[in-house]
Amino acid sequence: MADNKTKPTGASVAGFIAAVEHPVRRSDAGVIVGMLEEVTSQEPYMWGPTIIGFGQHHFRHESGREGDTPTIAFSPRKANLVFYGFSSAPESEALLEKLGKFKLGKACLYVNKLVDVDQAVLRELAAVNYRYFATTDKSHVPR
Repeated sequence: MADNKTKPTGASVAGFIAAVEHPVRRSDAGVIVGMLEEVTSQEPYMWGPTIIGFGQHHFRHESGREGDTPTIAFSPRKANLVFYGFSSAPESEALLEKLGKFKLGKACLYVNKLVDVDQAVLRELAAVNYRYFATTDKSHVPR
């Protein structure tokens, strides 16, 4: 079975954010890191070259595939902010209805900029999904 391509790297989160070209995306990333540090009580950690994760979640699919991912994460991509693990908890659907302007992918939430969404709702989405993933298997800080 193939290994996960995205793994913790130990790269500098602050250095990554400082290198984000788009000034609004760079500023939004700083705000999001602060919010997620508060919500998760975890330090941010780079996963691969572009994903900022908080905590670690071990998954195991019915197919037998398993591995580790950030418990929740985001990436300030060129086109938008991408949030990972923000729509899986049972409470997510009701919160997403109140979030504001976003697109939902199979496993990701896409936001153009933070001013497009209600940040209190985004914080609550982070909290309920972090708790959801932290209790479905194991959650710990990557080493």
